[in-house]
Amino acid sequence: MSLDRIHLATKRTIGANQTTKALQQSKVRELFVAKDAEERVTRPLVSAAQERGIPIFWVDSMKQLGKACGIEVGAATAAILED
Repeated sequence: MSLDRIHLATKRTIGANQTTKALQQSKVRELFVAKDAEERVTRPLVSAAQERGIPIFWVDSMKQLGKACGIEVGAATAAILED
């Protein structure tokens, strides 16, 4: 399951702002996006990932993504970073 990868990743970002920065720096290997996050937040990240050929994994909810990342709150996006 893809959430296992984000949970076990040693280098990752959590949240739209940190993930945006990592995308701009070409550090993202895989992008995770919550289906229930606001589209205005996720659309730019999804577009940037598609342009760069980065795999995108959709997660059912922000709560589920946050939990997989080890935080108590929901997360709109997260990413596994290059080593």
